[in-house]
Amino acid sequence: MTSPAPSQIQFAQFGCGLIGRKRALALKGLPGASLRYACDLDRARAEGVASLAPGCRATTNQAEVLADPAVTAVIISTINSALAPLALAAVSAGKHVLVEKPGALNAAELRPVQAAAEATGAKVRLSYNHRYHPALQKAHELVAAGVLGPLMFLRGRYGHGGRTGYDREWRADPKLSGGGELIDQGVHLIDLAGWFLGEFTSVDGHAATYFWQMPVDDNAFLSLRTASGQTAWLQVSCTEWKNLFSLEIYGRDAKIAIDGLGGSYGTERLAFYQMLPEMGPPETTIFEYPRGDDSWAAELREFAEDIRQGREPSPGLKEGIRTLEIVGEIYQRSGFSGK
Repeated sequence: MTSPAPSQIQFAQFGCGLIGRKRALALKGLPGASLRYACDLDRARAEGVASLAPGCRATTNQAEVLADPAVTAVIISTINSALAPLALAAVSAGKHVLVEKPGALNAAELRPVQAAAEATGAKVRLSYNHRYHPALQKAHELVAAGVLGPLMFLRGRYGHGGRTGYDREWRADPKLSGGGELIDQGVHLIDLAGWFLGEFTSVDGHAATYFWQMPVDDNAFLSLRTASGQTAWLQVSCTEWKNLFSLEIYGRDAKIAIDGLGGSYGTERLAFYQMLPEMGPPETTIFEYPRGDDSWAAELREFAEDIRQGREPSPGLKEGIRTLEIVGEIYQRSGFSGK
């Protein structure tokens, strides 16, 4: 069983690549938290992350970390095939877990994690950090305030153009990744769509490989519907030669258009279009967020509060499993066997 949350939350970082370093840097600004271990199969990488936090120990020994009663929570930032096994080991040891999306190769791998977390009381947060981008936070605030009126549908597009040798990286091996573009960037759009519209009871669409020479998808097209008929039209692509993020949310009274995520995706921007009684051109308000990506730190603050308050994380295992069920349905009907 998990212990009561201490005043100082001591974290362990599993996986010390690019995302692991981002996590360690975000932890530096989190009050009441410290990084106790940096763990990676590559000791040099573990030492690199450990050097970012005073007193942090580098190790290649997962069991040593999970046996330490001083460790409150574990952040798991590895390739997809290692996410669920590490999460299961951590929650079985009574540690709270923040696990990178998609959380597993498929939904079936997350269900034992869910059962173990229920048994030990461990809190598990799925890292869908796009929810914490400022434009997405503003959009959710506007939707919750009711200014869009009843929501009708949303349309999302997300993509990048890959890079030389992309089809020979681990993401192109279904045994390591669980799939291609749909399980990589597509899960972000599925998560965001569910965050705004709710549970999807109807799933349609397909995944395909058009350009890259790999046994996983490089494009996917989805139509998701709620029980009341609200629809999410989603496309993800790693043949998007200019990096793109676009999410449009349509209500009966107004529309939100979000473009960009910062960096190579362009300045993050939200346009709010308020319909007028006489129709015609809407009243328009623009919000821009040029200061960079703070979503990693914002998500960690939420995870720390999950632990301190003993609350159920959102998104948690329930949302993570449903997202991977949708991915699995699309892969099955498209002839991709995944793992």
